Amino acid sequence: MLKKILWVLFILPVLIGGVVGGGYILFLWGEAGTEVQKIVHYKPALATKILDTKGRLIANLYENEFRIYAPFSEIPPKMIEALLAVEDTLFFEHNGINLDAIMRAFLKNLRHQKYSEGGSTLTQQLVKNMLLTREKTLDRKIKEIVLALKLEQKISKEAILERYLNQTFFGHGFYGVKTASLGYFKKPLKALTLKEIAMLMALPRAPSFYDPTKHLDFSLTRANSIIRRLFNLGWITSTEMQSALAQVPHVYRTTTTQNVAPYVVDEVVRTLGFLPDLKTGGYTIKLFIDLDYQNLAREALVRGYESALERLHENHDSTLNGAIVVTDTHTGHILAMVGGVDYTKSAFNRSTQAKRQFGSAIKPFIYQIAFEHGLSSASLIPDVARTFTTGGSRSWRPKNYNRKFSGLITLKKALVNSINLATINLVDTVGFDTIYEGLQGFGFSNLPKNMSISLGSFGISPLEASMQYSLFSNYGTLLEPTLISDVIDSQGQAKLLQATPPKPILTPAQAWLTLSILKEVVERGTGARARVPGMEVAGKTGTSNNYVDGWFCGFSPNLQAIVWFGRDDNSSIGRGMAGGIVAAPVFADFMRHALQINPALKRHFSIPQGVIVQKINGELYYSTQNVPLQDDLEQDDSTQPLLF
Repeated sequence: MLKKILWVLFILPVLIGGVVGGGYILFLWGEAGTEVQKIVHYKPALATKILDTKGRLIANLYENEFRIYAPFSEIPPKMIEALLAVEDTLFFEHNGINLDAIMRAFLKNLRHQKYSEGGSTLTQQLVKNMLLTREKTLDRKIKEIVLALKLEQKISKEAILERYLNQTFFGHGFYGVKTASLGYFKKPLKALTLKEIAMLMALPRAPSFYDPTKHLDFSLTRANSIIRRLFNLGWITSTEMQSALAQVPHVYRTTTTQNVAPYVVDEVVRTLGFLPDLKTGGYTIKLFIDLDYQNLAREALVRGYESALERLHENHDSTLNGAIVVTDTHTGHILAMVGGVDYTKSAFNRSTQAKRQFGSAIKPFIYQIAFEHGLSSASLIPDVARTFTTGGSRSWRPKNYNRKFSGLITLKKALVNSINLATINLVDTVGFDTIYEGLQGFGFSNLPKNMSISLGSFGISPLEASMQYSLFSNYGTLLEPTLISDVIDSQGQAKLLQATPPKPILTPAQAWLTLSILKEVVERGTGARARVPGMEVAGKTGTSNNYVDGWFCGFSPNLQAIVWFGRDDNSSIGRGMAGGIVAAPVFADFMRHALQINPALKRHFSIPQGVIVQKINGELYYSTQNVPLQDDLEQDDSTQPLLF
């Protein structure tokens, strides 16, 4: 009787525990089908890469995990072998769990009286990393086993390996083996050596400890043990082993973001903000930016900044800053964009976000309107003082930069030398409303409705100025500056981007009337410091009141560059620091170096058809058949009109 009682007391709990445990496992099995769907339908966060026009990496964008995806077909067979050799040799033979490994781990844990080894297969590791916590409990281990068994019923072994190698953290901020390969070795997977493969496969177990950028000796030692393991398994030859053991690969300390053009990248993010998964969707964003020109533009801007600080006797704590935007004159494609002299000190993009007074850079547009209303470059305009009433008892008495007056001068001379009073009198002659409406027709906005617009008393960004000056650099057709060429999703499908079509405003011959004068602005006027040996360039300086803003807006036959300098607190740059002093040399610096790296750039402007040239008093003047030269000046009889 006592034996029966003892049997019941011993066996009954076991039976009850077995029933309860069995029921719990059946419950987990039923739930597992739903839980593993996250792995079955694997959609990891993928980094977006931004490329320049030549396919070079500008930056990687990501939120929490920097990952570049590699399908199974892209993963080298030797990498699979190395992974299995070190983590799960019987992977292709078990059904998700390795009972022998689990038993060995159980006995080891029992011997040490603690949880020191788990005996997990790769399938179990994947389940643990994606679906479970890292707590070391029996309950978590049971769930891991059940989910691993279920997962192996749902997807293939190859699919499990693909997910494992893309999901796993490889240290240094790299998620996925392709990311790690590019990050540590700057190589695609197919180009990796056996030693490099072994170094990567050493990382999942202890990413920080085996990080080759920090602990190269530990990384190499662990890789060598993996290589010897491959040999012992018969998966590589002795020759392969000896060659791999002797190799010491070069490891790069690359950053996860790269970002060699941060102002550009910020603008891309702002432009594509409508994509909710911009940093997780694995897009490939192709830009018109050319990193060669981008580097030249940044270096020229910094040199100009250093030169200005030297003139001002200031250090790098100065509030002075600058920006430059370079575009293709024929397409409006943005080839370079630098929004400040030091992104680490200020991420504010002055090339796109700063609205600064345009100063005399507005004048070419005013003169173009005058040409369209019957005046020519040979027409005379008075350079004399005027007083304008601005309301009530207040008055405005503009002055010339040199405080002098020239009397009657040609429109050409007035623009070449950027004479304020002549320009203001020109606006008064043509009619303020005509000038105001003409500027609006050219695309200018937020213009004050008073005579101060003659001197550019309104805000405009360098990027907007880039579009406006395309009126001349593109011979009469406005081009909206375009940064992004293509946006391609992770499936290879292109996203359609809305593009603003070119807007014809003038005929090429009409645009040439002003363009030809802008050439002389550089040759012998206020833009002389923008001259480039061996290349024709045209442009206009701009300086706002009290030297607050300094501009040079210029172009060659192929390239246009808008340069701006000013202080971030809107105070004066300093007396005498006009656009021709601070901005024009940066333009010349950039163009000279651009010509060196691309000698094929066009050197001379083409004169369009319909242009008439005449020499008057020893100077060349251009006109069109619609806007003939005025009779204000005496024509040189030795030169007959030529029609282009």
